[in-house]
Amino acid sequence: MKLLIIIDMQNDFIDGALGTKEAVAIVPLVAEKIAEYRAAGNPVVFTRDTHQKNYLTTQEGKNLPVEHCLENTHGWQISDKLDTADSKIFNKQTFGSLELAEYAASIPSLTEIEIAGLCTDICVISNAFILKAKLPEVKITCDSSLCAGVTPESHQNALNAMKMCQIEVRG
Repeated sequence: MKLLIIIDMQNDFIDGALGTKEAVAIVPLVAEKIAEYRAAGNPVVFTRDTHQKNYLTTQEGKNLPVEHCLENTHGWQISDKLDTADSKIFNKQTFGSLELAEYAASIPSLTEIEIAGLCTDICVISNAFILKAKLPEVKITCDSSLCAGVTPESHQNALNAMKMCQIEVRG
C-alpha cells in the first residue's frame, strides 16, 4: 500500500502571510495527485501547522516573527481547492510530526510513502527525515514538482539533502 502525505498546504503558506507564487502554482498539481491516490484506493493524510496566539513568544516565533497558521483562522485552514474528505489531519506544533510517523508505522502493508507540500526546506524535509528514521525500509519519495520552498534556492537545497538521506526525489 502507498500513503500520500500532504504537508501544510494551508492558506497562510499558499497565498497568505508566508505565501509564494511557487506555492500557488503547485495547488492544482497537488489536487491531481490526491485524486490519483484516492482513485487507486490509497490513503491520503494531511498535516496542518498549528500555532497559538502566543506564537511570537515561542522559539520559532522569535526566529520567524511572522504570525501564521494561528489555530482556527483562515490562514490555518487547508486550501479548499484540496479534497480533505475522509482524510486524517495531523495538527502539529512544530516542523515535524512524531504522531504522523507513528501513524505511518501502524499501517501493516505500507510499502511506499510519497510526500508533497510546503515548505520543502522546513516542514517537508523535517517530516521526511522523521519518517525515514521511523521506517528505514519503507520507500519514501518526494516529488519536487509538488513542493515549494521559502525560496527556489532553499527548495533545491532541501531536495539535495533528502537525496543524501535515501529519500527518492522525483519531478
